[in-house]
Amino acid sequence: MEAATKQSVTNRLLAVKSASGKTYSQLATETGLTNVYVAQLLRRQAQLKPDTVPKLRQALPGLTDELIGAMMTPPWRSYDPNLIQEPTVYRLNEAVMHFGESIKEIINEDFGDGIMSAIDFYCSVDKIKGVDGNNRVVVTFDGKYLSHSEQRTENMVSRLNLRGSTSE
Repeated sequence: MEAATKQSVTNRLLAVKSASGKTYSQLATETGLTNVYVAQLLRRQAQLKPDTVPKLRQALPGLTDELIGAMMTPPWRSYDPNLIQEPTVYRLNEAVMHFGESIKEIINEDFGDGIMSAIDFYCSVDKIKGVDGNNRVVVTFDGKYLSHSEQRTENMVSRLNLRGSTSE
């Protein structure tokens, strides 16, 4: 999808959300999705699955068949490189960079040599009151652990297939 087309669809989707008067968290409750995933759907960063269509249509009656169809196509997952200049995005990036080394070390201690998936991944944003009574932002990253594999040639299917094809 062309960037201009993606932006046009995204603008129309966000206009439907705005007209509904609902927050992402309200839409999440109505659809059974996380609030961040609802935002990803409306920003065309995630693909709408068929089972979710009825719930989303009920939550956002202004969605047209055309918009639903666009949301069901695999999205072009991308972002504006200037997005880092937006203060909230900058601070999130800064927090991950500042705490990243420690988070990585704890993942390795608790799980072993591996990473957190960003594919099999859930993300949500919640608002809570701190002990001092001030509002606090809770960002949850919930990703599947993926262990790094030892790269043994006997487990490399492409090599096994190549060996098999040369002997025929």
